[in-house]
Amino acid sequence: MRRVPALLITMVLVALASLLTGAQAQAARPPAGSSSAGYVIIAGVPGLRWDDVSPEVTPTLWKLAQRGSIGSLAVRSAHLPTCPADGWVTLGAGNFAERTRVAVVEQCPELHVLIERPDDIGANLPDQPSVVAQQRSLPYGAVPGALAESMRCTTAVGQGAAVAAAKPFGRVDRYAPTLPEQPNTLLSTCVLTIVEVGTVSGPTPEQRAAQAAAADAVLTRLEAARPDGSTLIVAGVSDTDRSGRLHVAVIDGPGWTNGWLTSITTGGRTGYLELVDLAATAVHVLGRPEPKRLFAGNPATRTEGKPEDLQEAKAALADADRRASSSLSTTGWFLTLLAGLQIVLYLAVIPLLRRSYLHAGPTGPTSPPARLVSLLEILLIGAALVLPAAVLADVVPWWRSGPRGGLFAGVTLALTVLLTALVVRLPKARQTLLPLGVVSAIAAGVISLDLVTGARLQLNGVVGYSALQGGRFSGMGIVVMGVFIAGVLMLSGWLAHRVPQHRRTLLVVGVGAVAVVLIGSPSLGADAGGAVALTAGVCLTAALAAGGWLTFTRVAWALLAGVVVTLGFALVDIRRPVDRQGSLGRFLNQLADGTSSLTLHRVGAANVAAFSSSALTVLAIASAVFAWAVLLRPWGGLKRLFGIYPAIRAAAIGMIVATIIAGVLGGVALNVAAAAAATALPLLTVGAMRALEHAADRTRAAESLPADTGEAVSPG
Repeated sequence: MRRVPALLITMVLVALASLLTGAQAQAARPPAGSSSAGYVIIAGVPGLRWDDVSPEVTPTLWKLAQRGSIGSLAVRSAHLPTCPADGWVTLGAGNFAERTRVAVVEQCPELHVLIERPDDIGANLPDQPSVVAQQRSLPYGAVPGALAESMRCTTAVGQGAAVAAAKPFGRVDRYAPTLPEQPNTLLSTCVLTIVEVGTVSGPTPEQRAAQAAAADAVLTRLEAARPDGSTLIVAGVSDTDRSGRLHVAVIDGPGWTNGWLTSITTGGRTGYLELVDLAATAVHVLGRPEPKRLFAGNPATRTEGKPEDLQEAKAALADADRRASSSLSTTGWFLTLLAGLQIVLYLAVIPLLRRSYLHAGPTGPTSPPARLVSLLEILLIGAALVLPAAVLADVVPWWRSGPRGGLFAGVTLALTVLLTALVVRLPKARQTLLPLGVVSAIAAGVISLDLVTGARLQLNGVVGYSALQGGRFSGMGIVVMGVFIAGVLMLSGWLAHRVPQHRRTLLVVGVGAVAVVLIGSPSLGADAGGAVALTAGVCLTAALAAGGWLTFTRVAWALLAGVVVTLGFALVDIRRPVDRQGSLGRFLNQLADGTSSLTLHRVGAANVAAFSSSALTVLAIASAVFAWAVLLRPWGGLKRLFGIYPAIRAAAIGMIVATIIAGVLGGVALNVAAAAAATALPLLTVGAMRALEHAADRTRAAESLPADTGEAVSPG
């Protein structure tokens, strides 16, 4: 009960932190667009990228991009990759849908749709009901044709456009196989017209240029005949092979002059839209009511800052595409290599730990060679620094070179070596906990600096998140969250041993409250679930930092603090407009209207997929086995380390709880825990090795330093 006041302070501080993050949410969300028009025309060009756009090859598109607002389009759908059939049906559903029923090895299949013409006005897609039924097995709740259903009349030109414009029962209001030579009447018949302008899928630059020029020729006739005051949306609506890329998005019309595109869906990230945003944009511009609970996207908005020189803006968008593609192809083998190297390193440590263990009595096995111990310690410290170094590696534009993956690996290795040398050459580097404290500070500091500067290193970063995958365009990524949680909690545990025992709880709470703000603030980490998870970890760490066992009372207080923080986030989020709510507010609304099953299904499916397909799952399991079967054995040294430094034990417990909760809430299974283990477990191993080393030194026990100084205590 003497710790109750400190725990109450914990709850108050963290609750205030959550309310602060919620109060910033309104400013963090971009306002809804105010542009309106009598007609909207969506011109779709599967495969079109910014590299294909130039004043020589695509003069009409260049003029539209110069005059209007532009951005990169992420074409995520319910199928991987998003082939043309999937892109068109996702456009028409305003939600993640699929039409491709086969696995794609390299190239996407060509779009072939049976289109019946019962009259000379419209058309019918006989397989549309089966496509609608196909979506029911998916966790997104998509309804193909939701966009057309929200309009009184829709015109489609071309097969792909018919897929997007077909209503759920298959009817297309107005249809033309190709754009007429004089399309003025056709474009003004309905308020919404969807046109398949062409496809850019050539394997060589020359072929791509020819296809882009052909699409631009159609766009020229479209631009010349569009009704006055209309809004024209040009979009590369899909990929054409397995190599995912970012695509062209241009909006020209009233209110879209010379700006960047963004949306709430992309977290307000300047220059980014998702494919599911286009349906919501069309509905919003036309002033039509949005179908409730059917659209996954949000209306696009225009922001300032677009360069006057379009070449400069295009270069930035093309560079983002190259970076996203290079990072996504690098992430898989990099994380697999990291997992493999760490597992090999743990195996190499086992015989050294067994040899270091000294049985009771004046004699024991010979200590391992000092050079071998030093080498393994350096390798362990370097292993803990790999992920922070990988975040920093994106400061160097490695994706612009020829051997992109090799250059990234080289930059990461160089930064890891540099940071490791910095740690091992610090004064008093032989102190038991110094590597843990300094490396944790580096990890937390690097990520904090990235967050307050706009998370530029995480967007399209190898260990960040990719715009190609959609879902997250700002804030804190999954792997980085694990590193951050480990860094913050281990740092707070290390600092706790440098202050008097009665102040440890407040110190952990202070550090933890700042971290909760960084994760939960919509303008910074933008992850309410991660903030709630970290709150649970901070509360447990604070309750155990002064020593003692994990009792029911302490768990109850920690859970109560977590509930307070969750309610704080919920109360702020639920009071905002529906289209500006975060994931927590949307989920609470879904609970209220009985549609939360889709979200729960989606999160559950994502957890299963992440657990079964990620290399980080292997690392998480291997780390848990190593900690349980090796470090926590009598000869492993970790129990001794925890006994001497109870705040480190508290931080470890808090880290485990926080990362597991964050992984489950985020739909990524053990990925957060694996990233945390990759940072913290090597450092704990170094501490355990040093604790055993001090335990073997029985010659100067009287001169041992107290635990609060950071030095290991000899058993005497």
